[in-house]
Amino acid sequence: MFKATTIVAIKSGNKGAIAGDGQVTFGENTIMKNTAKKVRRIFNDRVLVGFAGSVADAMTLSEKFEEKLEQHSGNLQRAAVELAQDWRMDNIMRKLEALMIALNDEHILIISGSGEVIEPDDGIAAVGSGGMFALAAARALKENTELTPTEIVNKSLKIAASICVYTNDNIISHEL
Repeated sequence: MFKATTIVAIKSGNKGAIAGDGQVTFGENTIMKNTAKKVRRIFNDRVLVGFAGSVADAMTLSEKFEEKLEQHSGNLQRAAVELAQDWRMDNIMRKLEALMIALNDEHILIISGSGEVIEPDDGIAAVGSGGMFALAAARALKENTELTPTEIVNKSLKIAASICVYTNDNIISHEL
């Protein structure tokens, strides 16, 4: 599990949203920054991505993923599988420490360096130290409210921030 961040995303119909907290933690007990941006739009604003893990590694993965999307005309699943294969096999990429969530208007995926590309059954994904708190909150909110995807990811992160010391409530979100 990667500490120092929480990313949560939800896909509902052709709508979706992703959110990340802003905390950067150095070691086990020092907060270095409160306003980091861990979610972003790529591929002409048609794909949303969020990262848990090393910032430099996340930026490298974001660039590589956008290259794969361009190579495969925006096919999210194909680009994700190829990224995961490269990430697992390439000697330099293998050392990158991050987890990624990517979503577009069709799919939501969790991508890891060990080769996994997972599409959650319920359209909700979360990674990072507060990921399971945010995931539980997002599931409850999706099943029991009429909130929009953006409202769900923002409220889920606020709940995670109230529980996880590596997550803060300075939330940045994007929606499709």
